[in-house]
Amino acid sequence: MLLLVLSALLLLFCNLDVWYFLRGAQVFVEAWFLPRIEDILAEQSIDCMVLPNDLDYLGHMNNSRYLRECDFARFHHYMRNGLFMASRKLGVRLVVGASTIRYRRSLAFREAFQIRTKVLGWDEKAFYLEQRFVSKRDSFVSAVMLCRQNVVGSSPESIIEFIYKKQIECPQFPEELKHWISFISASSQALRAESGLEDKNK
Repeated sequence: MLLLVLSALLLLFCNLDVWYFLRGAQVFVEAWFLPRIEDILAEQSIDCMVLPNDLDYLGHMNNSRYLRECDFARFHHYMRNGLFMASRKLGVRLVVGASTIRYRRSLAFREAFQIRTKVLGWDEKAFYLEQRFVSKRDSFVSAVMLCRQNVVGSSPESIIEFIYKKQIECPQFPEELKHWISFISASSQALRAESGLEDKNK
């Protein structure tokens, strides 16, 4: 019986990223019992540490882990400011449409850090967020990511009005965010043009 259980667990871990779902459940429970954040523009942070399964062959935090940790930090952020529950009630999906990360200094094994997440603004289709990896050792920003969180089935304004029962004015976008959005738009246009050429050549 024990052998059967161990075999089933091995099969499960080989075919499913179990740690991802366990971590998601942990974030959900932690955020559920924390006080609600009433300001959608307020910065929130979660505490993290570089663990053995985060490491690459150089002994640093694997580049792909940064994006994974950002997923959990955004989920925590949305749980506390009401975006997650509001999207569920409205039947809306929040989907990452674009993200760009810049690495400034590697995070080493057992290094403690924070991920600080904040909403920079929104337009008619998406929320725009910044996420910073801040070392607890010296407060150095080790990496920074910009994320476009597409709202499928509604709009950011509708979700905000559902949560706060009023309209909230979007802050002015920072210059770096404006440049990033322009890059995304140009990339989309180029890919659409490329797709059009391929269709014509068929």
